[in-house]
Amino acid sequence: MHTVTQKKLTDFLEIKKEALINEWNHKMIVAEDDLYRDNAKEMIRILLEMFSKSDEELEPYIEHLAIEIGSARLKSNNNIGDFVYNVNLGRSLIYSYLTKIPLEGTELQDSINRINYCFDHFLYRAVSYYSEHKNKIIEEKTEFINSTHKDRLTLLGQMTSSFIHEFRNPLTSIQGFVQLLRADYPEMKYLDIIKSELDQLNFRISQFLLLSKKELIGKEKTTFSINQMIEEVLAFLYPSILDSKVKIVKETPEEMELNGYADEIRQVLINIVFNAIDVLSQYRDDPKIEIRAYTINNSHIKLEIANNGPAIPGNMLKSIFEPFVTTKKLGTGLGLFVSREIIEKHKGFLACSSVQDRTEFIILLPLARDKERIFLADRN
Repeated sequence: MHTVTQKKLTDFLEIKKEALINEWNHKMIVAEDDLYRDNAKEMIRILLEMFSKSDEELEPYIEHLAIEIGSARLKSNNNIGDFVYNVNLGRSLIYSYLTKIPLEGTELQDSINRINYCFDHFLYRAVSYYSEHKNKIIEEKTEFINSTHKDRLTLLGQMTSSFIHEFRNPLTSIQGFVQLLRADYPEMKYLDIIKSELDQLNFRISQFLLLSKKELIGKEKTTFSINQMIEEVLAFLYPSILDSKVKIVKETPEEMELNGYADEIRQVLINIVFNAIDVLSQYRDDPKIEIRAYTINNSHIKLEIANNGPAIPGNMLKSIFEPFVTTKKLGTGLGLFVSREIIEKHKGFLACSSVQDRTEFIILLPLARDKERIFLADRN
């Protein structure tokens, strides 16, 4: 831009500066709590500097001012969209004022091009700085929240574990005395109901205890029949099955054995079947649960536990195995989380699929080693 044109522009802006600033301030969007209300004055100052600087000096100057104002916008914690709108509003006002300067067409176009270049670069640098540092602040806050949440969960876990251990001691005593009463007074009413309720309570307590590593101390893995365990689970849940009128379809065509913690695998099966019973009792008149178990490649056992209940919503299905996620009003959201932890600890896999009228849990577990060797020997 020629020096004569630069002088015309700077002199004109100096003369019209107050009027331009007042009109700009009147039309711009400024939040009540915005600490930086001098945007118009700042932009006019920038323009005056821009018209007086060479091309070599212009870009670093724009970047410096953009970072300065971008930082100010970051501290103000206001909408960056308002800032972009206000800057472009100033650009439009300046265009309208430029028409009052006695400039030839080429000089006017050169002036507009330079203003556009300056404004575009300024906005790009300012918004980029703002976005980059805003994201860093969000990441730091998210990390702090996650860290605090994890600390609270750890403390809650420690408190819960301690409380549950204390709670289980008198429960064990009560179960023992119920057993004695059954032996001495086999005809006494309601003892079976009391025992069943205590077993259910003990089962719920075990869900919490399995989240504590202390519970694993002294435990040993055993080899057990998955067929027999399915029968035990169905017997344990029989009162609920009967009460909800659930039809059980069971297919276990061959004898299969697992090696692991039998009480934990039993709890997984109880969790899944009991959840199905609970859902079905509220959903349909012909509730059905299908349990199938068979071997795959003579190395793994595949368990399929399906029910004809409602579909689990897609967003819920993605997080169903996470802690504290539940569809029940009074659920803890720990049952499936604990189940997955147990299955993965046994080198297995637990998944769920769900469509309308069919929700299926699939469990894949390695066969007991001795059993696997027998299958391989038979094949040879």
